[in-house]
Amino acid sequence: MKKSLLLSSLVLLTAGTALAQQTRPVQGRVLDAATGEALPGVTVIIKNTTIGATTDNDGSFSLSVPAGTEAVLTFSYIGYVPQTVPAGNLDKLKVSLKPDQKALDEVVVIGYGQVKKSDVTGAIVSVKEEDLKKVPSANVMETLQGRLPGVDITRSSGSAGSGVNIAVRGNRSITAQNGPLFIVDGVQYNSIQDINPNDIQSMEVLKDAASTAIYGSRGANGVIIVTTKKGTSGQPRVTVNSYYGITDAVYYPRVNDAAAYVAQKREANRTTGTWTDVSNDSKIFTPLEIQNINNGVSTNWMDMLLRQGVQQEHQIGLAGGSDKTKFYTSFDYFNEQGLFRMDDLNRYSIRFNLDQKINAKVKVGLQSQLTYFNLDRRRDPTNQANKINPLLTPYEENGNLAIFPNAGNFINPLIDEQPGNYQNNQRTTRTFTTAYASYQILPSLSLRSNLGLTLSNARTGIYQGSNTLDRNGSVAQSAYGTEFVTNWSWENILNFNKTFGDHTVTATGITSLLTFNNESSNAQGRNQLLDYQGYYALANANQQVGINSGYVNSKLISFTGRVQYNFKSRYLLTLTGRSDGSSVLAPGNKWAFFPSVAAAWRIIEEDFMKGVTPVTDLKLRVSYGRAGNYDIPAYSTQSLLVRIPFGFGETSSPAYTFANRIGNKALGWELSNTLNFGLDFGLLQNRLTGTVDVYDTRTSNLLLNRVLPATSGYSVVTENAGKTRNRGIEVGLNALVMEKESFRWNAGLTWFKNKEEITALTISGNDVSNRWFIGSPVNVFYDYEKLGIWQTSEADEARSFGQKPGQIKVRDLNGDGRITATDDRKVLGTTVPKWSGSFNTDFSYKGFDLSVQLFARIGQMLNYEYNGFFDPQGIENSSRQNYWTPENPSNDFPRPDASLSKTTLQNALYGTTLLYEDGSYAKLRAATFGYTFPAGLASRLHMSSLRVYVQGKNLYTWSHIDNYDPERGGAINTPIPRVLTAGLNLGF
Repeated sequence: MKKSLLLSSLVLLTAGTALAQQTRPVQGRVLDAATGEALPGVTVIIKNTTIGATTDNDGSFSLSVPAGTEAVLTFSYIGYVPQTVPAGNLDKLKVSLKPDQKALDEVVVIGYGQVKKSDVTGAIVSVKEEDLKKVPSANVMETLQGRLPGVDITRSSGSAGSGVNIAVRGNRSITAQNGPLFIVDGVQYNSIQDINPNDIQSMEVLKDAASTAIYGSRGANGVIIVTTKKGTSGQPRVTVNSYYGITDAVYYPRVNDAAAYVAQKREANRTTGTWTDVSNDSKIFTPLEIQNINNGVSTNWMDMLLRQGVQQEHQIGLAGGSDKTKFYTSFDYFNEQGLFRMDDLNRYSIRFNLDQKINAKVKVGLQSQLTYFNLDRRRDPTNQANKINPLLTPYEENGNLAIFPNAGNFINPLIDEQPGNYQNNQRTTRTFTTAYASYQILPSLSLRSNLGLTLSNARTGIYQGSNTLDRNGSVAQSAYGTEFVTNWSWENILNFNKTFGDHTVTATGITSLLTFNNESSNAQGRNQLLDYQGYYALANANQQVGINSGYVNSKLISFTGRVQYNFKSRYLLTLTGRSDGSSVLAPGNKWAFFPSVAAAWRIIEEDFMKGVTPVTDLKLRVSYGRAGNYDIPAYSTQSLLVRIPFGFGETSSPAYTFANRIGNKALGWELSNTLNFGLDFGLLQNRLTGTVDVYDTRTSNLLLNRVLPATSGYSVVTENAGKTRNRGIEVGLNALVMEKESFRWNAGLTWFKNKEEITALTISGNDVSNRWFIGSPVNVFYDYEKLGIWQTSEADEARSFGQKPGQIKVRDLNGDGRITATDDRKVLGTTVPKWSGSFNTDFSYKGFDLSVQLFARIGQMLNYEYNGFFDPQGIENSSRQNYWTPENPSNDFPRPDASLSKTTLQNALYGTTLLYEDGSYAKLRAATFGYTFPAGLASRLHMSSLRVYVQGKNLYTWSHIDNYDPERGGAINTPIPRVLTAGLNLGF
């Protein structure tokens, strides 16, 4: 027996030794090629065997491969391109898996659910996390400018914390709101500027009625769905994103310097015969001005106001968890110092997302964010700086700031910057919380309940000393205002999903209750004698002390149903119906029903397409649906009272009268019907993909503010009157131009055109007083058509119109020999571009990456504020213009005339025609150059990923208007800055 045991042991030992000699250990680590982060759960198999392993939380694996063979390892992971790697003689491997873009894009978030991208039936644009990182910005919508076909995004101001204007497929309403609905983690949230772009996982833009109908009235102007990041199981992951940048005012038009100012004033007085040569300067200039002319004094007031600004943001995020508990938390700090002193923003935000699996059927979660804003604003100084005399200097001989330089009529533009002289501070705290609970009733049936709460508390304090731009020497004024907003929502979603052979049916039922509450108060007073008390202690003000408060409450109740049908992923159908009831509208008209239908045909799945190898994806979509709009001030159905001053003899007494708006007891829904045709395609193994959409939106029962005659005792009434139409085409293309082992080149193009027009108003037709015209867009310029300047050879013709050479010549539209406001004005242009587009290209070579974005808006007109600074009298400073003189017969601007005031020029001599300019422009929106360190080097630095980059925004603008960024829309109060930043992205 003992011999048998010994013999068996020797046999096993020999076999084990032989086996050990026939295999060798191989270890390695698998990383994400894009981020450098470890990938847990990757399957590693020795090719043509069953021997394998799975990577742990650190992305590491270990297995034994046969010795003396050319072992080949295959790596596979959901969402990544499989990779085959020869083991060779290495015992340690580092493998980087590339994300499979097709797989990542497979799921698209829609209203109250998600579907495969191939199964989408509506017009939806999806934006992934990597796209949001290309142009870092405090406002995520500014990051996406030009990248979303059909979505017009512009920034109208360069002040700290300024927002953006967003229009999805044009303006449908005339006086109601046209902005899109934002849904963050399933709940409506209006303050998109609060959301840190680094916290966003994905965004979807729903554009057609079939996509937005699930949101009913709230989706009339498009829906933007934001999904924030969630936690992950395994080892906690830390990310750090930080950048610091400087800003400059590179596109700002300058007014006359001293020499040009003097020349224009001399010419204005030469016109009247007061000035003939330099010997007459004493007739039109003060002794100090003559002295400064001789000394070459020329003050550039704007240069003294502008500074180099700062933009910086620093964010840290932490994600982790287990199979049952997952969390994501982040902290973000953003600071912007504007181009003007006293224009500063500090924003702090904290986010915490938690998902907890109670058991196999129950799951709960929480998404919460706390944001705090501390914003200092200043009264815009540019109007004063652009018209004050450049021959004056800002400081007195003793070095003190001159309040009224040279004892003139203009207060010093720098006056608000004096310590304690001016304050405008706004502090806002917003809490946004969403809690949910889901229950998997059956494998095919689930119930989810969402509860959302938004709390906003804001305080605004303003103090204007006696010597400030606004008070201009009168007594000081203070104001203190508060606002408290409470919005909450409760939604229940029942979802059924079942596959029957080749048929898949998804049914969704929703109940929704939203409430909106706003409380506000404001106190103000004048002649607060102690300046250092600022906007506090208003009881010490002894003039015009006033207190106001307000309260607004409204509710929206909704019931929604949606059915999605899928046959073999070839034929797709979506039916949606939503019924909304709004407390804002009149009794009897509070409820409306919003149906939609959408169908799609995946042509690529048909048998006749199998031989068409160049085409790898082809889908045709069509949809039709209705949406509504009720976004008008609450209580528009009621006639309200306001208090007015009154008295009996010498005794004051309170009195009340109706407010300027009369209530409309029949006020109902504004309705929009949209027909949409779409085509999605992919060519050459999806190296070229694209989407084309054509749409037609017709809106009726417009919520219109109609002006009433003064004899009615009211000013305006909101009523359902008029119609608009928006038609357009949208194109989005993306091409993987080249992909080699270490080089990748991707390019994207968007182009969209929207024709916006009013098709009906009230029974009287065009509304000239409001500049609303049938057949034209909502926002147009209606005026005389400037032909040029009357020339000397046209003196007799000019005289027949009551004018003379050197004055503005306009077109006599009806040819009756007279220029009248009724017959000789027309629509000159519109703020709506004929088309907009962008081009984006991305290069990567080994660890280096370069991205460039171009953006264009073509065919729009501007009301250019700069041209309005032209002063024919030469008293105020003027914009630099090529004006007419006998020696310079220009057709641009009229001759300066000391007897002609600005008001007379504007009102009697067609001066408003000087303001209109072609606002077409193209812009080098952003360029980014970065370097991602190799994973091995990052690992030695105890990091999973490390990337550094430099970036420029608003780098260059091509425009018909010199030294101006037309994105502003014609205003010049605060220029949009050029931003140069340097940043880094870290992963641990």
